[in-house]
Amino acid sequence: MSTFGEHTETTTGGLDRRRFLTAAAATAATGGVVALGLFGTSTARAATQVGGLPPIGAEIPCSTLALNTPLRLRDTLVSVDFKGGIKFRVEFNPEDPYNSVRLRVIGFRAAAELPETEGGTVTLDQEDVDVDAKSLLTLKNRFPPRYEQTTVLNFTMTVDTGARTHEPLVLTTKEPAQLIGRLTQFPPRGDLYRLQNPVDLVLPDNPDTTIATIERFPVKIGGL
Repeated sequence: MSTFGEHTETTTGGLDRRRFLTAAAATAATGGVVALGLFGTSTARAATQVGGLPPIGAEIPCSTLALNTPLRLRDTLVSVDFKGGIKFRVEFNPEDPYNSVRLRVIGFRAAAELPETEGGTVTLDQEDVDVDAKSLLTLKNRFPPRYEQTTVLNFTMTVDTGARTHEPLVLTTKEPAQLIGRLTQFPPRGDLYRLQNPVDLVLPDNPDTTIATIERFPVKIGGL
């Protein structure tokens, strides 16, 4: 029997975000690609700002797939496959409006099954509304186009072993995760993003003790 779960926490968001996360959860459970009918098509494909950046206000849903992700839960190291989705809204960046835009995360969920020796599931959820959008898309070169995307994420991780004697364990990121992708087009088309640093996860009421660590997160992100 696993000893991972002993704590519960719940968060709420807006209606659109809940719909997005519900759709992402269904996608993760089936292991399929995020359906166009669930998330809608990207408005960034219909129009592009002068200079190759997506238009302000565009909402961009993407699928996510992170295979063979090394995850340390207390003293146990496991390898899991996270599947789900993320959605961005393009916003004006006053610090560099000609070469970059801000990307507000308005939905994120990814889920994985734990190995049979442990059993259960691990689910990553956007922790709260992305009030201060720190994610950026920067146009590094115009011809040919080259982009750098930095995605900053705060999320919860729910470990549910299915054991009746324990409630699911709910952890939160100690510091935001930062994913870096170097692209030749945006939205991405299955491009690989890498975690800048390992992400430690803690209990909300005990942030000094690390319970889990995502050591790497080699995620492929694809626009819909």
